[in-house]
Amino acid sequence: MATLLSRIGRFAFRRRGLVVLLWLLALVGAGFAASTAAAPPADTFSMPGTESQRAFDLLQQKFPDARADGAAARVVIRAPGAEKVTSAARRAQVERLVADLAGAPQVASVADPFKANAVSGDRTTAYAYVTYEAKATALTDAAHDGLSDAMEQARKAGLVVEAGGDAVRIETTMSGTGEKLGILVSAVVLVLTFGSLVAAGMPLLTALIGVGIGISGITALGSTLGLSSTTTTLAMMIGLAVGIDYALFIVSRYRSEIADGRERAEAAARAVGTAGSAVVFAGLTVIIALAGLAVVNVPMLTKMGLTAAGTVAVAVLVAVTFVPALLGFAPVRVLARRDRRQYLGKPLSKRQQRRADKRAARRRPNLGARWAALVLRHPVAVLLLGVVGLGAVAVPAASLELGLPGEGSMAVHTTQRKAYDLLADSFGPGFNGPLTITVQAADAQAAATAVGKELATRPGVAGVSPATPNKAGDTAIVNVIPETGPTDERTEELVRSLRALAPRLESGTGATEILVAGQTAMFIDFSQTLDDALVPYLALVVGLAFLLLMVVFRSLLVPLKAALGFLLSVTAALGAVVAVFQWGWLADVLGIEQPGPVMSTMPIFMIGVVFGLAMDYEVFLVSRMREAYVHGARPAEAVVTGFRYGGRVVTAAAIIMTSVFGGFIMESDDFVKMIGFGLATAVLFDAFVVRMAIVPALFALLGKSAWWLPKWLDRLLPDVGVEGEKLTRPESASQGHAVRQDHLVG
Repeated sequence: MATLLSRIGRFAFRRRGLVVLLWLLALVGAGFAASTAAAPPADTFSMPGTESQRAFDLLQQKFPDARADGAAARVVIRAPGAEKVTSAARRAQVERLVADLAGAPQVASVADPFKANAVSGDRTTAYAYVTYEAKATALTDAAHDGLSDAMEQARKAGLVVEAGGDAVRIETTMSGTGEKLGILVSAVVLVLTFGSLVAAGMPLLTALIGVGIGISGITALGSTLGLSSTTTTLAMMIGLAVGIDYALFIVSRYRSEIADGRERAEAAARAVGTAGSAVVFAGLTVIIALAGLAVVNVPMLTKMGLTAAGTVAVAVLVAVTFVPALLGFAPVRVLARRDRRQYLGKPLSKRQQRRADKRAARRRPNLGARWAALVLRHPVAVLLLGVVGLGAVAVPAASLELGLPGEGSMAVHTTQRKAYDLLADSFGPGFNGPLTITVQAADAQAAATAVGKELATRPGVAGVSPATPNKAGDTAIVNVIPETGPTDERTEELVRSLRALAPRLESGTGATEILVAGQTAMFIDFSQTLDDALVPYLALVVGLAFLLLMVVFRSLLVPLKAALGFLLSVTAALGAVVAVFQWGWLADVLGIEQPGPVMSTMPIFMIGVVFGLAMDYEVFLVSRMREAYVHGARPAEAVVTGFRYGGRVVTAAAIIMTSVFGGFIMESDDFVKMIGFGLATAVLFDAFVVRMAIVPALFALLGKSAWWLPKWLDRLLPDVGVEGEKLTRPESASQGHAVRQDHLVG
């Protein structure tokens, strides 16, 4: 592997014009294909195998005129003060609002609240149910404006009018300030790490080109493979993250090779052969983690994972070919100014010479080496402090409650949240989460009526609507209103109890099948689907990565501690998320409007994203240790060497990722905050506690045992040569300006 990649790196460095041209052609070609491709399909959500999905498919088949997949809005109207909406004056205003809603673009029907019995018991509140001809993602601006204009006219007449549902335009609150701040911090960190604007710009440039090709490819294939626009979100986030990291490691290794006195093309070849090998295997771990989302069996997550994995593959190819080509255009300018003058044989200024003399006199190792030496002197204390500290932060994760974002968790100033609160206040908390019971039978209306009477007597049921049959009379719908809200645990218990009751009701009412569905039931099924998939997903991802790392490091204990360390850091990050977003700790500081259940996708999303980044740091840091150990260093010396050459760059990569993810905490949406906080915390814990503290402490305690591998297994595993042992070549001062590593990149 190292030999092959070194040849690729040497070729790209020497034929840099050709390589850059090919990549630019790929970018332009992908962009052209994306611009001429058919529009991507609208977002669809399905959960194969769940009861909610079966009920949804049944409703589409049996009630084609009901537009089960069409957008809908529930417009809530309240009379001001103590007035009644049923008074003559207010009733006329409500009827005018209904007429305006019916005349809006793409509206299929509007249910008059006075005819549909949609008025509260105290006669102060009513609601009009609006259905549309198209899905929410296909609604035009004119349709949204028509809804808003009708509501505004009713408000001017004195009514309180708010609306919820997927047809209501979601207020965009993403300011972008956090993203800009994260990119700014990344640029500053890169400049401080390299001391060169050229070296700092290379990772950003190559990452953007890789993401541009990946996103354009997804867009171009969108209509063919059914990839909606949302599948690019994860691809862009991960593509930027790993793209910056991979280029960062190769550029850093190139500078180290130049510092050891190697000729420029040889330095590029060795950088790609060693750091590039680590990039390839780190990329494979990320691809495994993302492609493994297919285990969840939610098509939307599968597509997101596979497209992000494809973008990571592009990032790896860019790193091992495009980066050395760019180094060919600026082989010396990637060095810091002081090191550049030394390399070119130019005399240093008096100030630079004084600093160089002081460094030479001290002969001090860099901060990474000093930190590693400190950990090696106190391994037990560092190990206990790291494990116990993360364990304490992880404790709240035992109380993790999962849910999906609904209108009840939106910001209090949004019309959706106001409509939600008005309905809960006037019709009861369960009114916002009705359950849809579908009944199939020869005489569906009679069977559904009998089912409804039985359900009305069940604990936790506030009300049951009359049965509504389809035209064929073989299927009917009964709506059940729970006594508790959609996110209440008692509502989930009610759904489970009704589903358990269904077989008995089928035998007692003549029904052939009874299904419990509705948005609340769908959220419950989705959370359960993710819960059931979490352990298989972890087993697949961690198991395959364990095998891959075993091949890379020729060890059993190194990949084992890498996997266990990741589980510790991600559990601690989930604990922090629960404490802040579920329990409400620091809610005022972070501007969290309403603590509540953690988003269902959060744990599995964190595992997929953070696992890839964690294995990046593990591979880049430990591969340096492995390289030193293979070349004869003692175990302790290998650890110090790994931190001397890799500690600074891993730290820079972790700070960049933490700042990028942490920037989302500044946004106003609680769920955006949650994603940013969770990912930033996980990266922070994994990079600085696990990889930089627990890992060297374990190496100190294990000694040579850390690199133990049974001989029979060693013979079975392929030798990929990541450490670059086969790249050793005769060195001489004539191959370049030999400069001691002590005076260059630390």
